[in-house]
Amino acid sequence: MLISRRFLSALFAATTIAQLGFAGFAMAETGNIELELNTANDEGQGCRLTYVATNNTSVPLEKSSYEVAVYNGEGIVQRLLVLEFGWLPVGKTRVVQFDLPEQGCATISRISVNGPVECASEQGAQDVCRDNQLLSSRVRTIQFN
Repeated sequence: MLISRRFLSALFAATTIAQLGFAGFAMAETGNIELELNTANDEGQGCRLTYVATNNTSVPLEKSSYEVAVYNGEGIVQRLLVLEFGWLPVGKTRVVQFDLPEQGCATISRISVNGPVECASEQGAQDVCRDNQLLSSRVRTIQFN
């Protein structure tokens, strides 16, 4: 009976340590959502913004969108809009374009992300869009943060 208790105690300890280790691994794998302002080109009477979005989290997103503020050269907010990225699977990169009618690219000094409007997987609403953003811009004339 003494051997069985020692065996059970050792098994319980090993299982607990393994569970704690696995939980730490799962937490470390959350990653981030990368949003990059890739290009800004004048198209007709407006500006076409191209974004590259990459989901480096462990959560496959069915819907994702962000509210952004667009600033003019004097730092005054010109408009608030929602950029809908839609389906964003884990480990995938999507390229999406948004047109700003009646606003030339040269009039935009900055675009700031207020936060996610929608962030959902098959399991429902998620926090990964809010908690794990990594923002960057390849457009030298437009700050993106």
